[in-house]
Parts: sequence; C-alpha cells; structure tokens
Amino acid sequence: MDIFTKCEEFYPVVARVKNEGYYPYFIPIGSQPDHDVVIDGKRMIMLGSNNYLGLTVDPRVKEAAIRATEKYGTSCTGSRFLNGTLDIHIELEEKLTRFLHKEDCICFSTGYQTNLGAISALVQKGDYIITDKLDHASIIDGAFLSRGAMKRFAHNDMDSLQRVLASLPADSGKLVVVDGIFSMEGDIAPLPELVPICKKHGARIMVDEAHSVGVMGTTGAGVTEHFSLSDEVDLVMGTFSKSFASLGGFIAGEKKVITFIRHNARSLLFSASITPASAAAALASLGIIISEPERREKLWRNARMMLKGLPKLGFNIGTSESPVIPLHIGDDMKTLYFWKELHHAGVFVNPVLPPGVPPAKSLIRTSYMATHTEEELKRALEIFREVGGKTGVL
Repeated sequence: MDIFTKCEEFYPVVARVKNEGYYPYFIPIGSQPDHDVVIDGKRMIMLGSNNYLGLTVDPRVKEAAIRATEKYGTSCTGSRFLNGTLDIHIELEEKLTRFLHKEDCICFSTGYQTNLGAISALVQKGDYIITDKLDHASIIDGAFLSRGAMKRFAHNDMDSLQRVLASLPADSGKLVVVDGIFSMEGDIAPLPELVPICKKHGARIMVDEAHSVGVMGTTGAGVTEHFSLSDEVDLVMGTFSKSFASLGGFIAGEKKVITFIRHNARSLLFSASITPASAAAALASLGIIISEPERREKLWRNARMMLKGLPKLGFNIGTSESPVIPLHIGDDMKTLYFWKELHHAGVFVNPVLPPGVPPAKSLIRTSYMATHTEEELKRALEIFREVGGKTGVL
C-alpha cells in the first residue's frame, strides 16, 4: 500500500467539514493575542488563550524583546550545546532556578521539547515512567521515546497510583509525572497525597507546571509552591508560551540531574536555542510575575466568576478548579455546532474532539485572563446562555 493512502482518505473529511462551515482549527487572528482579538475584521472576546496574565501585550515585555533583537539579532543559529548559548539564556536560567526554589535549570526551545527531552533522557531501559491517564501529550510522547516502560494510573486517583507503584520491582528506577493544572480538565494534581505515596515506593516526582506557573503559588511558582512542596518535588517543568508571554520551556531540579539532562536530552542537543527575543520576553515576564501579584489576584477573581457563573447557567464544567474551565458536551457534532454559533456570536473558544479527549467526551475548552474585564465576562455568560439554549446544549 502507498504510504500516502491514509492522506488521500483523510483529506476529503477535512474538506467536507470546511465546506460545511464546521472547521474550527488554524483560524488566523489579525491582531495582538489579547483579551479580545480581531478575526476577519470582527472583534471577538478571547476565551481560548493560555495568556493567563495578559503579558503578551505588556509594553515592557515587547520592549525587552525589541531590545534583545537589536543587540543579539533574530536567531542564535545553533543549539545550546554548541554555538547557541547567550548570556541572557544563562541569566534566565539562574533567575528561574531561584524563582522555582531549585538548584539548577535548563531552557529548551519549546515546552513540548522540554518534556520530550528530559523524560526520554532520564527514563532508560529497566526504568518505569508512571503517568496520569490525562497527562499532556508531550509527557506521553516523552515516555514513548524513552527506553523504559510506561505505566498509567486513573486520573488524580491516588489509590490507582498506589496499586501501580506497588506492582513494580522495588529496586527499579521510577519517575511519576503529572500535570500541575490539567490542560483540558482544569483540575489540580493532588500533590499532598501523591508525594508520600511516591516517597514510600522510591519514585521520583516530576510536575509539569505549564498551566500553573504564574497562576498558582504565593509568588506564582506553581502548584508545588501552592502546596508548599517545592522541596519534595524532584523536577519542575514549565513553558514560556503561557504566563511568560514568549516561546520556550524549562526544567529545574537538583544540579546533578539538570546537568545530566543538559548533556543527554536530544531535543536540546539537536535543536536551535530559543531566540534572543523569546529569552528577553520571558525574563521581563518573570520580573512582572514576581513583582505584580495583583495580576494573579485579578486572574483568580475572573476565574471564580466563571467557575460560579457557568454551572449556574446549567453547563457541566466537571472537576475544574482553575482558570481552565471546560464545558463538557459529549457529542462531536453538537460540540462543533455550539462552537460555530459561539464564534458567530463573537466568542472565541476551543472545541476539543477525540483523540484530544476520549470518545463521546467532546468539550469546549475555555480559559481566562487577568486582563478580561467584568463587563466582557458578563457579556460572555449571556452569549453562553443564548447559544446554549439555541443549540440544545442547555
């Protein structure tokens, strides 16, 4: 069979959905990615962004990126391992190390590459990686690339984790990896229960703080800080593409562990380093995250408003307890119809269908920002109510 046969079969499906007006992906935005955006000349309320603190449009962050480009140029033209390390990369890593209460830190070109490289480097033949069934795809792909065996436990189910760990050889290497805030469900990993179970079975702990750094913790350092467990969690991973208003990723932990990752993670060794502008934007954002806790407070006021308002209208938001709030619908076509009508009404959201979620578990993912106004969110709730009734979701 021709290897392109699958492509020929897939193409008509996408073409049909596009022709019928239900294709919800790769929509071009013609403005800054702010709390509202312009699409096809129409201004819309943005409820589908991970720009939790609204820093992508902050003048200080943009100016830092501009200054770095003027000083260093547009690209580092090589990997961190060889010719692609700048002094601002080192400065960023040193400041992140202190911010995250760790000994060392290394930055990757994307958050996805961070999980891919760190996990595949650490988990080797004879080792086990244990993941929550709803962990991010980059964690799962990192496990697939490793030479170890992957085991999975039921989502946020500590009894399930206990059983999985108890079934493994006591003398084997074990790494448990969980999301801090789960990117689709919006719930939080129960670290106070998870940590002692892992310690009991000699498993190391890695927390993906992609959606929680900048969002949770007294200084914004994430779920590990929120639960006062920074010293107990071995590795903290995060991304610059959300609260840091940039592009890239990082992982922090013990110096000897980060040194090993720095010299063995293939996605670091064989990929160009983050651009000067990205590094400078992340540095500027880090300073704002630390110095302006009121942004985080405003984010949580907005999140609480929607966590309360959406269920009151009759929507099923599942177990969400964060600024990530899913609207669980189930049926694929009903989800797409709901998305389409919301889009026409001026609200940008993200429809998530299988394989992004299990079969018959389609949902609309909404997320909120510190820069949303109360008036915008009240208007959004009214649109959700109107469209929910029109489409039969409510």
